[in-house]
Amino acid sequence: MTTVGIGMVGHAFMGRAHSHGWRSVGPFFAPPLTPVLAALAGRDAERAGAAARALGWAAVETDWKALLRRDDVQLIDICTPGDTHAEIAVAALEAGKHVLCEKPLANSVAEAETMAAAAVRAAERGVRSMVGFNYRRIPAVTLARKLVADGRIGTVRHVRAQYLQDWLADAGAPFTWRMDKDRAGSGALGDIGAHAVDAAQFVTGQTVTGVSALLDTFVGERPVPGGGTARVTVDDAAVFIGRTSGGALASFEASRVAAGRKNALRIEVAGSAGSLFFDLEALNELWFHDAAEDAATAGFRRILVTEPVHEYAGAWWPPGHLLGYEHTFTHQFADLLTAIDAGTDPAPSFADGLQVQRVLAAVQDSAAGGAWTPVERSV
Repeated sequence: MTTVGIGMVGHAFMGRAHSHGWRSVGPFFAPPLTPVLAALAGRDAERAGAAARALGWAAVETDWKALLRRDDVQLIDICTPGDTHAEIAVAALEAGKHVLCEKPLANSVAEAETMAAAAVRAAERGVRSMVGFNYRRIPAVTLARKLVADGRIGTVRHVRAQYLQDWLADAGAPFTWRMDKDRAGSGALGDIGAHAVDAAQFVTGQTVTGVSALLDTFVGERPVPGGGTARVTVDDAAVFIGRTSGGALASFEASRVAAGRKNALRIEVAGSAGSLFFDLEALNELWFHDAAEDAATAGFRRILVTEPVHEYAGAWWPPGHLLGYEHTFTHQFADLLTAIDAGTDPAPSFADGLQVQRVLAAVQDSAAGGAWTPVERSV
């Protein structure tokens, strides 16, 4: 097999980002398998057709199940709301299709457990799966992980992770499916807090083992396009503290009402020998402090992570020519295609997605009960 036919379910924000990534991965990374944009699935034939023409897909289906029956589709790319992830992913894996599923993996731990179990069974047949935590693929984030793993900041003592946006700061912002618990599972917590949890765990190599949390919804009703209002059934913001498997203290914030913050995923890790800091709004930069340096000149220094020696960066432009949000999807697909060709399980796996889901569930349980809540351990 030299090509992989892609069948994508959904074509809005994530569908556009994924389409761009699939189109660019071949020219820049030359993966061992070439993706072919075989078919796009969307419920509305007219809208799906327009998206397919704009984004470069060869065919359109109005039922995602049709993708599973197509011989020209070997991989299902799930870009739909969370309430559909489990059904689509399990059916695709059982049909022998590789699966990439957007985060969070599911709307509940039970759904995520079902998906992870299906992924294990599929892997025994050579069918691969991955959850889309694309921020792992930012060169600055992979460098941060390497610095921690190499001991450059010593023993990790404190992790601070924030993901702050403001698109719901205005009480007049319209209601969308992301504010409906039945479709989204949770609000800021699952939508962007999941990224903060995964990024913090990825950089440190440690998992969150317990949390104490608060959730709040500041605007209880939102206007519906065309008139009227709808009740918001998810959180606007989440704040929680935690402990990691390595004994570090951790603090997390996720907000979609943080006025002035557009897309601020921030990770700061303080260790016994130094610290590092990353902000998605300046995603080509990593700030690093080596505590062993002379006190007269010591301090955080900016590393521009665009050199050929930095992971992924060498496939793109000369040093100093910056990468953006869209490149993270290209990197994700390059790694996924390489793993499929090699017959290895790509990361992050569905098991990794399940572990993040367990953290999110512990946050919700803690916020509801007002108590310290251990994160359930995966078996």
